Amino acid sequence: MSTEARDGEGGAPTLESGFELVTIRLPVVATFAALIGGLALGVALSGAELAQWLTEAVALVGTLWLRALQMTIIPLVAALLVLGLSQMVRAASAGKAARLFLGLVLGVAIVGGLFTALVLPVLLAAFPVPTDAAGFLADGVGEGQEVPEVLEFLKSLIAPNIIAAAAETNMLPLTIFFALFAVAITRLPDAQGTTLLKFFHALANAMLLIIGWVLWVAPLGVAALAFGVGLRSGDGAFAVLGHYILVVSAMGGFIWLLAYVLAATWGRVGLLNFARAILPAQAVALSTQSSLASLPAMLDSASRLGLRSTTSEFVLPLAVAIFRATSVAMNLAVALYVAQLSGVDVPFSLMMIGILVGVIISIGSVSLPGSISFVISIGPIALAMGVPIEPLVLLVAVEMLPDIMRTLGNVTMNVAVTSVVDRSRD
Repeated sequence: MSTEARDGEGGAPTLESGFELVTIRLPVVATFAALIGGLALGVALSGAELAQWLTEAVALVGTLWLRALQMTIIPLVAALLVLGLSQMVRAASAGKAARLFLGLVLGVAIVGGLFTALVLPVLLAAFPVPTDAAGFLADGVGEGQEVPEVLEFLKSLIAPNIIAAAAETNMLPLTIFFALFAVAITRLPDAQGTTLLKFFHALANAMLLIIGWVLWVAPLGVAALAFGVGLRSGDGAFAVLGHYILVVSAMGGFIWLLAYVLAATWGRVGLLNFARAILPAQAVALSTQSSLASLPAMLDSASRLGLRSTTSEFVLPLAVAIFRATSVAMNLAVALYVAQLSGVDVPFSLMMIGILVGVIISIGSVSLPGSISFVISIGPIALAMGVPIEPLVLLVAVEMLPDIMRTLGNVTMNVAVTSVVDRSRD
């Protein structure tokens, strides 16, 4: 169990209500080694007579592990949305500075999503996914995958039966329902609101415990799935993973650069001054991959910039708790990359649906280990756009590499947003 709230691998966030979530951690090194080992073994045995029998036996292990992970998505997303959004609503009542901060959170999330929706298809057209990428899908996955029409999505915004929507994994109406439910809880009498929050807190912790048990055997599940990919793709699977890491990290790089622009314009901080002041915090971010561990360095960077301590000591801890600047841009990028792997054509209109779900999930979910938030945050986006989520359990094994950009972008943007909030008080 880890006690460090990292962007990629930590997290025991304490909510304003005093609730604390169970802390779990994916065995990152072991899982990454299992991915590489499984791929290598699959490549080595590709074409062997023994391969067919092994494929069927190993596929069963991988499928069971994948289903065990999938079964927790809806109840955990529901619980985290209620807890996180109710916390955000309470934060909005803290005053003008808090409302400006939350406005910036929404703005950065939406801009990041739009950038990915516009640029990623162009980037993938210029640098296509390697030809062996189809091996990342089990037989039948993605075949006949239908992307719903926009009008059908508009009809499904509100589900007449929320239980049926959950059974059919219709993430968009579920996300909207629980977002409204979270806001409604904040309008209840204190005793009633606290009772409901305690229930969702217990539900979240129960789901996290189950996920912890599932992730304990993650190396076995990932190795089994990777073995099948190696058999189908050959050594081209390694090229796909490298391509994926670079493409997704590039979307996070946009948020990192946007932070400099934001600080220099709305924050009225000299560009070179900001670059110098943020370097210590970025160094900590790169070495720890943790926004929480970078908090003291971010406070020091804010001081170097001459920002008021009252502003930085309010905004930065709040940012660490609820603001993941790179989340929507990079999560949408993962979902669209999987769509490319699956041969699913996602029109721009449905990308907007993905951005909507991504924004709500991002601002509503408290900090979680990256291994959990990767599936919990990206799964709903993919499902809302009609994209299969099976490849996510393999991509999570290499998430520790794109996570470097996630943490760097998040930390840089946190300080940039703090500068904007502070200058608004002049």
